[in-house]
Amino acid sequence: MNAFTQIEQQKLTPKQALTLLQEGNQRFLTRQPADRNYSSQVEATSGGQFPFACVLGCIDSRVPSEIVFDQGIGDIFNVRIAGNFVNTDILGSMEFACQVAGSKLILVLGHTACGAIKGACDHVELGNLTDMLKNFDSVLEGVSYAGDRSSKNKEFVDMVTHKNVEATIAKIKSDSPVLKSLYDNGTIDIVGAIYDVASGEVNFL
Repeated sequence: MNAFTQIEQQKLTPKQALTLLQEGNQRFLTRQPADRNYSSQVEATSGGQFPFACVLGCIDSRVPSEIVFDQGIGDIFNVRIAGNFVNTDILGSMEFACQVAGSKLILVLGHTACGAIKGACDHVELGNLTDMLKNFDSVLEGVSYAGDRSSKNKEFVDMVTHKNVEATIAKIKSDSPVLKSLYDNGTIDIVGAIYDVASGEVNFL
């Protein structure tokens, strides 16, 4: 399997781009990866890149996007930050990915047992992490739950994880007129998913 050409990328619809990620995760789960020559992909992409999707994921070492979606060099833009939230810099990066480089899909990928989400639930304070975790304050406030709201409660952590993906998608649309316009006219889609660190399965929301 070769890296995408510009023509191949341009012909893709957002729905087809999503299907490529879904099929890739199925190959990952069934241990049937696509046959790739990475050296050839390096050579093929040396003059330009035409990724079909942009994945916003967490820095968690257990969730490497290219691997869990069985993609190769030049196939996806990979944006990573603890807790897969967005700020101005990340929005600018995604605007480049879609408006300039032609990607057809933005996938916000959360995951189970997320350390950033757990830290936010526990209101952890540690150096610059203290300010970073404030990005999740509104997400926590948006989750209605009467029980234990700490990281020890898996149910609550999972609820916050899902809410964070939904909130991130909403923020992309509200804070980036560029991406919102591309989304509204059907040039791109913006979707969410949760990766299960125990099974390797990606559950699309």
